[in-house]
Amino acid sequence: MSFVQFSRINLSYGDIDILKDVSLRLAAGSRSSLAGANGCGKSTLMKIIAGKIKEDSGERSVQKDTRISYLPQSGIVHQGMSLRNEAETAFAFVHSLIDRLEKLGEQLEKTKDNESSVKNLLEEHHNLQEQIENTGYHRRESAISSVICGLGFSPRDIDRNTSEFSGGWQMRIALAKVLLEKPDILLLDEPTNYLDIEAREWLEQWLLNFTGGYLLVSHDRYFLDRCVNEVYELFSGDLKRYAGNYSAYEKTRNNELEGLVKRYTEQQEEIAKTQALIKRFQYKASKAAFAQDLIKRLEKMELVEIPESLKKININFPPAPHCGNIALTLEGIGKSYGDHNVIKSLDLCLNSRERLVVAGPNGAGKTTLLRIIAGEDNNFDGTVKLGSGVIAGYFSQDAAEAMDSPLSVLEFMEEEAPTHLVPKLRDMLGAFLFRGDDVYKSVSVLSGGEKSRLALLKMFLKPMNLLILDEPTNHLDLFSKDILLDALKKFTGTIIFVSHDRAFMEELSTKTLEVSSAKLYYGNYSYYLDRTSKENVNSKSVSKEANAALKNQSSEESAEQTNEQKRALEKQRQGAVRKLEKQEAEILKNLEELETSKKLLEAQLASPEVYSNGEKAKEVKEKLDECNENIELKNKEWETIAAKLEEKP
Repeated sequence: MSFVQFSRINLSYGDIDILKDVSLRLAAGSRSSLAGANGCGKSTLMKIIAGKIKEDSGERSVQKDTRISYLPQSGIVHQGMSLRNEAETAFAFVHSLIDRLEKLGEQLEKTKDNESSVKNLLEEHHNLQEQIENTGYHRRESAISSVICGLGFSPRDIDRNTSEFSGGWQMRIALAKVLLEKPDILLLDEPTNYLDIEAREWLEQWLLNFTGGYLLVSHDRYFLDRCVNEVYELFSGDLKRYAGNYSAYEKTRNNELEGLVKRYTEQQEEIAKTQALIKRFQYKASKAAFAQDLIKRLEKMELVEIPESLKKININFPPAPHCGNIALTLEGIGKSYGDHNVIKSLDLCLNSRERLVVAGPNGAGKTTLLRIIAGEDNNFDGTVKLGSGVIAGYFSQDAAEAMDSPLSVLEFMEEEAPTHLVPKLRDMLGAFLFRGDDVYKSVSVLSGGEKSRLALLKMFLKPMNLLILDEPTNHLDLFSKDILLDALKKFTGTIIFVSHDRAFMEELSTKTLEVSSAKLYYGNYSYYLDRTSKENVNSKSVSKEANAALKNQSSEESAEQTNEQKRALEKQRQGAVRKLEKQEAEILKNLEELETSKKLLEAQLASPEVYSNGEKAKEVKEKLDECNENIELKNKEWETIAAKLEEKP
């Protein structure tokens, strides 16, 4: 069985120990993830496994003929070939196998009289034939088409020159090539960074069907939970294995670290008190010696370290300014590029405090719609109306392009931040992966990903009540995503967003807009997936009924009758669904109004001028009871409608 194994691997950069006695084994069937804070050495360990860099010491053992393929995070550029020809280079290693096979054939011709030699040559010849067959070389055209389309390329892209593709698509080409290589061990460093949700789902299924072993680094929790059954954590140079998916690892690890977190918290409190004493006494002559003793104590203290994901960083953005109940109204929005209609007759009314995720396949117009709402694109049909008092902020995927300043990251943010947030900037920058000396980097020398993170944080510094976010989680690790998600959940304004991180979409969204059909779903992304899945099943059932009817009727007359029956059934089904959805929307709207009334009545009941007046308190209490009864009735109505929608009409 193919495998790669490392024992007691060590690697240092200067005085920093990156890897300390690390041991790891990957084999066919391994479904592994590599976890750890940014900068802990995950990519370095992957490069060692791939043989790209050499460890300082330790043992590396690789089974004979084991092939290892490695995809780095970024930096791969292709040019000079068509996409088809570039993809075919993934099979270049097979050429040496074919050459060897031909030479064996020649040797067999020359050694007919030596039975022992012939047997050995035949066995090697058979093994080589099996190897070549397993690579899929003879079916490579089909494999290339499947992988290229699965990763989001269109059929017309296949003959385009690779130099025409942008950076994100360049990395998709690189991913396609390592998948087509069908290695024994696959090393993928952030493979989902440049993939939309459809391509992620395709890659997820590909990995689940893959017979080799793989090691993943990813910041997509849902993707990891689906694809791995063991997690290796790299922390302070040490590597430890945890059985189970990523969520199981987090639960186990957090339980393990309770004591460590307690010691860390106590030490941080002690450090804060000591620093306060030093600041208080260091400039007083009578206490100078005491202050120096405290400084020496701090310098000698052995710091307790915990993973970044366990450090409690809370970010509170400026409060959202007050605005009206309606945040946004879209009427008849349409957008075309030549003859291609991207968005058709889209209407939408969004209440304040909603969290709307815009969904749809790649190229459906999600980013285009966000640009229209944000006022970045004025060449469209229809009208966009922001509600009374609405102040919008827009974060785009290409926000990095506008970030250019000679100032350091910290200085740049200090200029942008309101006064009350300046003391919190270090923590906020840390949450967005600017840690240690990173804050002193010039903004102008930051990478595209770093500029993108800085642009996102900059937007959150200004008071606003409508956030328009296009892929806000790109370039963030899991720790930073959790901090961002927590901050957005606490945000009291309205959010419209596009994301390819399924867990993030499900957690944040309250409504889902399917942009290609201009259809609004009154639930989060998980609800939307459930509803669309059932709609597809119902649609297939109608098709089956029509096909069955077609078989039972005769020739042309039967076909015509069946088509009429099919149209009638489909029309009836769609009419029933629309009616139920309209009823559901009305009930949910009533429920929102009732919940708002309930909160107002509860606030009244809690005010001194009401609860201190028996008559007023009784009146408000009666209204509150009536409101609760109405909410209960509406909930029952909604449950009935939801149940009917789940059934086939």
